[in-house]
Amino acid sequence: MEMRIIESCAECLYDKQAHRCSDSSYLAKVKEIIGTRKPEDTSPYLVYLFNLEYEKRFGKKSSYSEVKKKYNDLLLSMEDSFREKIEAAEDPLLQALLYARIGNYIDVAAMNVIKEETLMELFENVQNRPQEEEVIRHFIADCEKAKNFLLIADNCGEIVLDKLFIEQLKKRFPDLSVTVLVRGEEVLNDATLEDAKTVGLDRVAHVIGNGLPIAGTVYTMLPDEAKQALDQADVILAKGQGNYESLSRQGRHIYFSFLCKCELFTNRFSAPLLTGIFCEERE
Repeated sequence: MEMRIIESCAECLYDKQAHRCSDSSYLAKVKEIIGTRKPEDTSPYLVYLFNLEYEKRFGKKSSYSEVKKKYNDLLLSMEDSFREKIEAAEDPLLQALLYARIGNYIDVAAMNVIKEETLMELFENVQNRPQEEEVIRHFIADCEKAKNFLLIADNCGEIVLDKLFIEQLKKRFPDLSVTVLVRGEEVLNDATLEDAKTVGLDRVAHVIGNGLPIAGTVYTMLPDEAKQALDQADVILAKGQGNYESLSRQGRHIYFSFLCKCELFTNRFSAPLLTGIFCEERE
């Protein structure tokens, strides 16, 4: 079975932990976790194991609550202007989908530094690639006949744009029942139930947690409610690299939306850094 975490990713995972903590016994444990990984293990799962080990030794890891609040507040302050631009677009649903994808830039795990000016530049250059047009057609056709839609969310700030996307989705398909899956506990700057309520995501969809502080979606570790949401969804849209890593090649029909933020993704999708990807994986 092919390894899901290739050697360059393993090195990157180790380097990030070495940057976080110089304790030699902790780093030896990190090396052991990486070295004994199974073929099906993913980066979000290994980072979850690192965090358990870190907390066991040093107590609670540092909180990202300030970063989360900063970007939720920033995007909430721009919400009305984004909504106006979406409504004025030729295809409001597509425009909302593209804006929500740009929000995926706000990722402390993948980006060493989040630059506000880079984020604003990305919003100025919103476009989908020609090779995505067929995927978008499939997506719309699937939504037309669907009853249950599941959006698997990623970061704070980004979830404000996810809310605008869901508004358009429900306008286009009023009979669609929409559920959003967020993280079960604090992990990095990923969105939790509390964050979803802060930005009003719970006003446009049913929001549930994945039960754990893991920056991805590992089916075997999900609580029953989340497993049921995945199993019963007619259309699944998973946001971000962590969700792609943990949900791809799982035998499900899933649409993925993210920005390429590291070498693994730029190589896999033959695209420059910060390119937006909207792709489909069938069963």
